[in-house]
Amino acid sequence: MHEFSGFPEAALDFYDDLEMDNTKTFWEAHREVYATAVAAPMKALTAALADEFGDAKIFRPYRDVRFAKDKTPYKTHQGAFVAKGPSTGYYVQVGAPGVRVGVGYYEASGPRLASIREAIVEQRRGAELEDILATLTSSGWELGGDRLKTSPRGYDADHPRIELLRHKSMTLGKAYGFEPVIHTPELVEQVRADWRAATPFVEWVQRHARA
Repeated sequence: MHEFSGFPEAALDFYDDLEMDNTKTFWEAHREVYATAVAAPMKALTAALADEFGDAKIFRPYRDVRFAKDKTPYKTHQGAFVAKGPSTGYYVQVGAPGVRVGVGYYEASGPRLASIREAIVEQRRGAELEDILATLTSSGWELGGDRLKTSPRGYDADHPRIELLRHKSMTLGKAYGFEPVIHTPELVEQVRADWRAATPFVEWVQRHARA
């Protein structure tokens, strides 16, 4: 395993071109670029973080198009995910817009979502989550996730945390974009620091998302 030395410019160029020509012909002609500029660095990056966060799943580059209207065959980014619970954990990706990190839960079953909402409603646990999110969003993280347009059934629309209760999934993301650090070995410590900072959110979800 090679040590992580950064994502080369070729990785971003590869995805920039793939967005314009998402075909098997292009992919086969640039397979080696993907392997050396994208896949190998991502494997090295996640390996360098595994001692603290755990082993990552590096996603396949192929899209599942069986039930999709969009039949383009390849993903336009390379992602990796460290699971800490069902659909919950740490994320990093590289694509044409550069590098991005994330944390949170990207889906929740009915019982898990109900237990998360129960915690949000309860004053002590809900206030703890608000404090965690306020700290992270004030330092550059963006709150995202799928949300209901209306209040979830059974919850008061006037509840002080109704915006959080509308979430069906809840994620925090941070973009590094084209910052020079993404092309250097120092990206490992950048991701490590941001994942560490966001760990209180991951741990809050782990404690309260009961199956």
